[in-house]
Amino acid sequence: MNLDLSIVVPLYNEDESLPELMAWIDKVCTENKYAYEVIMVDDGSKDNSWQAVQALAQQYNTIKGIKFQRNYGKSPALNEGFKAAQGNVVITMDADLQDSPDEIPELYAMIMSGEYDLVSGWKKVRYDNAVTKNLPSKLYNGVNRWISGIKLHDMNCGLKAYRKKVVKSIEVYGEMHRFIPVIAKQAGFDKIGEKVVVHRARKYGVSKFGWERFINGFLDLLSIQFITRFGKKPMHFFGLYGTLMFMLGFGMTLYLIVSKFFFGGSMINKPAFYIALTTMILGTQFFLTGFIAELISRSAADRNNYLIEEKLGIKD
Repeated sequence: MNLDLSIVVPLYNEDESLPELMAWIDKVCTENKYAYEVIMVDDGSKDNSWQAVQALAQQYNTIKGIKFQRNYGKSPALNEGFKAAQGNVVITMDADLQDSPDEIPELYAMIMSGEYDLVSGWKKVRYDNAVTKNLPSKLYNGVNRWISGIKLHDMNCGLKAYRKKVVKSIEVYGEMHRFIPVIAKQAGFDKIGEKVVVHRARKYGVSKFGWERFINGFLDLLSIQFITRFGKKPMHFFGLYGTLMFMLGFGMTLYLIVSKFFFGGSMINKPAFYIALTTMILGTQFFLTGFIAELISRSAADRNNYLIEEKLGIKD
């Protein structure tokens, strides 16, 4: 059956919100006559989330479920959901009811218009804690725009819509879910849009994010920028700078040797000698790092081997 829409919902300890979320999604999709599926990915929850997914699967034949053996993180959950998705448009949303399913029709229409490959939600008005979540989010997104060049106000918004080809062409691992627009752009999907979406106050549970994600996010952004540029050719980075550093140190050493023969004096007592020696050593280490990285990148096995405990309605 050709599906209009796949909705991927990563979840961790959200058993209270799942029945209400699914009823809301079903209402919206039924009213708009979408042929749809909901893929719920349980990221190793410690509560009764998986039992809730199983119960909902008995009530709604549109639900598919994936349960991880342990908690891997949001990126692996999204990656597995993307693998299983069959809809022409794929929408992701969080399970905590802070993302409104009423946004689905407009997001779907924006992708189907052909104008966008990816549309990211922008929670312009937020109901999170101003100190622990809102301020870090603003700083984080400002740095993102500056480094990545992608002008999104809320790159980490969980509510996003994708053309099917996008999610089948990208790989999301580690904590890279924050930078899916960056990954998509690097893969050639540069038609990236933004839509102001309603942000709702958390109804159940507590937020699982805080200030630490700003630091982690900044480091991950540097990583994704490096990986997308040099992931398949690390020698182009390490080899280039290693060679330049070695040649600089070697040139300084030659200068000191020539100076000793023509002007006399001790060479090893000069600070320049130790600077030259250190620069040559660092250059050699950079070059060897690039060489080893090339060997690793050409022989690396698939990194996304997550231990899945159980599936519902998904064929391997």
